[in-house]
Amino acid sequence: MQDYAVHSEILMWSYCFVRSLNICSGYRTPVCCKLFLAVMESRSGANFFELASGDLLDIPQTPRALPRVMTAPGIISDLDGDLDVTSPVCRERQIIVANMLPLHAQRDVETAKWCFSWDEDSLLLQLKDGLSLETEVVYVGSLKVEVDVSEQEEIAQKLLENFNCVPTFVPHELHEKFYHGFCKQQLWPLFHYMLPMCSDHGDRFDRLLWQAYVSVNKIFADKVMEVINPEEDYVWVNDYHFMVLPTFLRKRYYRVKLGFFLHSPFPSSEIYRTLPVRDEILRGLLNCDLIGFHTFDYARHFLSCCSRMLGLNYESKRGYIGLDYFGRTVYIKILPVGIHMGRLQSVLNLSSTAVRVREIQEQFKGKKVILGIDDMDIFKGISLKLLAFEQLLQRYPDLQGELVLIQIVNPARSSGKDVQEAKRETYLTSGRINNMYGSPGYQPVILIDRPVARYEKTAYYGLAECCIVSAVRDGMNLVPYKYIVCRQGSPSMDKAMGIKTDSPRTSMLVVSEFIGCSPSLSGAIRVNPWDIDSVAEAMNLAITMPDSEKRLRHEKHYRYVSSHDVAYWARSFVQDLERACKDHYSKRCWGIGLGLGFRVVSLSPNFRKLSIDHIVSTYKRTNRRAIFLDYDGTIVPQSSIVKSLSPDVVAVLNVLCNDPKNTVFIVSGRGRSSLIEWLAPCERLGIAAEHGFFIKWSKNTDWESSPLTAHLEWKQIVEPVMKSYREATDGSNIEIKESALVWHHQDADPDFGSCQAKELLDHLESVLSNEPAVVNRGHHIVEVKPQGVSKGLVAEKVISTMVKNGEPPDFLMCIGDDRSDEDMFESISSTVSCPSFPVAPEIFACTVGKKPSKAKYYLDDSADVVRLLCGLANASCPKPTRVAHFQVSMENPF
Repeated sequence: MQDYAVHSEILMWSYCFVRSLNICSGYRTPVCCKLFLAVMESRSGANFFELASGDLLDIPQTPRALPRVMTAPGIISDLDGDLDVTSPVCRERQIIVANMLPLHAQRDVETAKWCFSWDEDSLLLQLKDGLSLETEVVYVGSLKVEVDVSEQEEIAQKLLENFNCVPTFVPHELHEKFYHGFCKQQLWPLFHYMLPMCSDHGDRFDRLLWQAYVSVNKIFADKVMEVINPEEDYVWVNDYHFMVLPTFLRKRYYRVKLGFFLHSPFPSSEIYRTLPVRDEILRGLLNCDLIGFHTFDYARHFLSCCSRMLGLNYESKRGYIGLDYFGRTVYIKILPVGIHMGRLQSVLNLSSTAVRVREIQEQFKGKKVILGIDDMDIFKGISLKLLAFEQLLQRYPDLQGELVLIQIVNPARSSGKDVQEAKRETYLTSGRINNMYGSPGYQPVILIDRPVARYEKTAYYGLAECCIVSAVRDGMNLVPYKYIVCRQGSPSMDKAMGIKTDSPRTSMLVVSEFIGCSPSLSGAIRVNPWDIDSVAEAMNLAITMPDSEKRLRHEKHYRYVSSHDVAYWARSFVQDLERACKDHYSKRCWGIGLGLGFRVVSLSPNFRKLSIDHIVSTYKRTNRRAIFLDYDGTIVPQSSIVKSLSPDVVAVLNVLCNDPKNTVFIVSGRGRSSLIEWLAPCERLGIAAEHGFFIKWSKNTDWESSPLTAHLEWKQIVEPVMKSYREATDGSNIEIKESALVWHHQDADPDFGSCQAKELLDHLESVLSNEPAVVNRGHHIVEVKPQGVSKGLVAEKVISTMVKNGEPPDFLMCIGDDRSDEDMFESISSTVSCPSFPVAPEIFACTVGKKPSKAKYYLDDSADVVRLLCGLANASCPKPTRVAHFQVSMENPF
């Protein structure tokens, strides 16, 4: 019996443990069972296996090493579809996802085995310097070589154990469609502002390539799921190769801590909106907690796309830009990446660098050197640079024989007709310049089109008096940063060049205004690379500028580059990611949407859908009820053109109003004439128009006006101001109410309308500073109304009147869909706390749509609201005469 009890306890523990591992790690049950059995074998011996079935023992080989969550004790429970893992021994871990792992791979000549080593030049490896020593880093990405299927299992295990790398083995054909297809033929050109206007200028959208892109993103997401502890690990996704990957991760783990950094430009909305899958990609990025960009321009373009295509607005709070996305705040990070100072300085101190710099110095003795280092592609502007240099030599003949442009061409990252054309044009232009301005022993343009070692590039950097980057579009470009550090020199470089260690340093930069590093280099000469004349003048200015000014510019640049290195960038991004994720567990989460339209709705822990059965049950038990309903967006759909009520909705309202236990009010921002027309059939219905400025207790009673009626002189100030903005903003209009004025811009250009609304808000607040009026900005509106008027005051007035009449309500229901209704939700909560209520009433504050709200409940849409009212009508006395007909027609209430 003792052995049986022990085994029973072991089996119970095994079930919980295996189930937890399956939930948390993404491993399939057979794998987890085998892992568990391997552990238990060492604890309980062979007797344990006698209790197991044959099916349990028939388990395939474990495909991957254990993720960390499997080796750490913890308590695992379900919470709203998410996991709550408490693991006291776990340390912080960053999972870095990128297209390629930071590894070199080659076969050993003797053993034919694969050998791996770190790629010291990889940004992914260098960013570890910005993380704390306690942070574990796991890399997920592909290898730069193809590995046979038979070797993949062994290599995956080896890389995880020795390098903490998780390789993704994507089939060759699929990878070609993903990388050389969708990424390089469609996304990369589009993000660099090249539209496929014809077959010679980019490939048009191909849905098969898009499907390959999605498939590879899913493969990478699955790899992340294999190793992630979703409650503790942070995931950092890099670059445009994986812009829908966040959707897969968010769908699997609602509270995953997820950051994304885009290393390329993000195009303006006019360019981006041409992409057929634009919404899917935007929604993928918005499933992150933090999205990083190199420059404000790129971030601004992204925000503009979110506004124009998804209707999202953003705001800046305490210096941080945030987008509200279904209750989650998606933060925007703007910080250019830096260089690895230690890596570059170590190359500066190499003996090979010193030897090479002496050779170059001797080769170009007596010459002034301008340096360019670029990849061979159509966006780097190499031919434009050569044309500007040709213009410089033509305009200033005295520079002929004295000035040399050394252009180092890095190997092209992709092949294609455009690359070959760029290369051909580069050679033709450089050849023409050398033939025209060259002489025996002097070549104006030195074109180095071969692999150049790092130490040799460093030598050229250190020798050049000026560095020029004339790319027509580039995400970041670190060439200027490297040039500045190399010009600062090192003891060995100084000795090789014959410079005193304490001598002042100089450097000059001519940079395109279309590259990511340009905003951070305030001392550089910024140019439009398309303007050949201005680029030529900029190069002339750079080489003729006094050394004192060159020194000041260099010192300013060096201070920035040395303090904003890659470690600073990584540390800043991770800190902001932690801040963006700190509120993950303060709200409840729901997943909605299908496919790549999936997103998570994050709301208050107490926020839940209002159950009709629950409220009807409470409704039946109560004897004095107050019901407040908004109009547009609540009992009538916001999108409906016809704003009058259907006969069925009128019938339900009449049933509720005719119940002697009920006081029912429609509380709307609409004018009283419209409400009187639409609600005429409801004789006992109370109406509050213009947010409560006018109140009518029933059809046969008179309107009660706010005592502020005599203080509306401010309208004469507001109306001319609004008219000027209406005339200046195409698509806007003014709604004139008796107590308020509203400027609408829903039909205007989204960006311009939003900008004008902000300006109008500031303008009106300024001119009305001493007037009894308030200015509010709502969804596509700017409204000015009297102070002391709100829907919340309507609720307070009705409730207080009921209390004075000796009939304090024991049931309060308030339903609305917009910001003005939040005043009602807040009001009924605060009003009922007063001591005049003998018993606290049942409160049902309900918003329409899942969104952040002061209400405790929500309903999905107007149809849900009408169904709820129908349920209450059925519970009312006397019984309605048209309920049966109404219930049938509720399949399509509008």
